[in-house]
Amino acid sequence: MGYVNTFTAVAEDCPATTGEVPPERAGRATVAITQYAMLVAAPGRWTQEDVQLASSPEVRGRDDLGNEELERLREDYFARPRACLRASPLPKTFGWGLHYDAEGRITLHAVDSEKYARLSNDPALDQLRALRSSRAPS
Repeated sequence: MGYVNTFTAVAEDCPATTGEVPPERAGRATVAITQYAMLVAAPGRWTQEDVQLASSPEVRGRDDLGNEELERLREDYFARPRACLRASPLPKTFGWGLHYDAEGRITLHAVDSEKYARLSNDPALDQLRALRSSRAPS
């Protein structure tokens, strides 16, 4: 399900000109905050599936889950097709590119960084764009 050797550039209509830290919303863990915190705290550790599960409503903000319960939630969550991280607020809104290595592990790169520029022009990587937030003009 996840990507390997891929770079996801920010969406064409992303308003950010640099990588922005997602703002808190009334002290609760949002999808963007959860994903950002995971990927910044441990670059290259998490796969798309890890990030999707951790930011899902059933898991987000919970630290009381045991391994068995987490595995059950993983099975239930991925029993249906899920949108990939191209739909994440990080590359759509907050200016972060996503690099998936050969094992599908993700690192974040700010849109205005040298590393983002190198990765977005690397012919060895599959190049994708995050999904637009608005419809393209007809």
